[in-house]
Amino acid sequence: MTLAAHNQKTGAPQAVYLHIPFCTNKCFYCDFNSYVLKDQPVMQYLEALEREMEHTVKANPPGEIKTIFVGGGTPTALKPDEMAYFLRSVKTYFPNWADDIEFSMEANPGTTDAEKLAAMKEGGVNRVSFGVQAFQNDLLTGIGRIHNTDDVYRSLENARKAGLDNLSIDLMFGLPNQTVEMLNESIDKALELDLKHYSIYSLKVEENTLFHTLYQKNQLPLPHEDDELQMYLLLMKRMKEAGYEQYEISNFAKPGFESRHNITYWRNEDYYGLGAGAHGYVGRERHMNIKGINPYVEASRAGLPRLDHFEIGRAEAMEDYLMVGLRMLEGASSSRFHNQFGESMEDVFAKPLGKMLHAGLLERTADGFKLSEQGILFGNDVFAEFIGSISLNS
Repeated sequence: MTLAAHNQKTGAPQAVYLHIPFCTNKCFYCDFNSYVLKDQPVMQYLEALEREMEHTVKANPPGEIKTIFVGGGTPTALKPDEMAYFLRSVKTYFPNWADDIEFSMEANPGTTDAEKLAAMKEGGVNRVSFGVQAFQNDLLTGIGRIHNTDDVYRSLENARKAGLDNLSIDLMFGLPNQTVEMLNESIDKALELDLKHYSIYSLKVEENTLFHTLYQKNQLPLPHEDDELQMYLLLMKRMKEAGYEQYEISNFAKPGFESRHNITYWRNEDYYGLGAGAHGYVGRERHMNIKGINPYVEASRAGLPRLDHFEIGRAEAMEDYLMVGLRMLEGASSSRFHNQFGESMEDVFAKPLGKMLHAGLLERTADGFKLSEQGILFGNDVFAEFIGSISLNS
């Protein structure tokens, strides 16, 4: 591998992530960079985000944009006029959209009325992901969600009336006081909606959350780990029976409706990351933005609002490729690895690949390796095998 090939830039990113850090309230499990909306300088933040867009495209001009994803926080906490302003900014600085662009926005069922959804549609959003989490109101209250199940049905109806039909919902399992039967009921109700996509996550108790405080005091009534395993097995079985393809550890879709933006991450491809606390990956360099609202606003006046940025060494980039690529059920592609790095994945990772194949946690594919059925249940153990498994000069 020549130094020139090693340092080769991957071209202009074709994916954009934008972070709206405001929420109506903070959920008990959430450790994302988000802030309760009350008394926040929302328009100043949106103006700062626009400045970051301007600085970003000057430093790294965009090519054709294939996916845009607006996350949070709760992007739909914006008022309709704020939403319209924000979406105009996106179109101004990233104007070259692919004909089949996927433009996703996260939404809370408690913050999506018809006017706001119309503003989203007008601004180019064509895919909405609703944070539903469960279909039992007691469970929703117990995790700090502001919506109830009636809000879910109303929001989905409003979205469809606005002309938005590429819809996804998030569900969670392993919640406090949740049973396998409760999850099965949530799956029933979710599948009745006949949506294009479902993301289904297990609860992780993260530091700096209310749940972590309760957990440390032994006051968080989590399901037994055997029940949590049964929940995940049930999810995979029910989604498959309903005709949804599990294309990633936590994601299920009707054919052709996979989240193309998230696939950018799982293929370790470049993307812009804008907004307070956002991460980006451009030209083998990762960055993380300043987190606080006011510090971010101030920093954007002087240039790119970076907290940190660093080049990813060759060995780390290869390890990242395997760890994120194996999250996808199609597996990590040997040919794509060779295109990125000019070397054989089988040679570079001979030891961990051999070990995981022997353990029955990986299987060979026509173009690489994928998690086995057993490997899906122990994904984190598999991914850990690739960390620090090679030592190359960057």
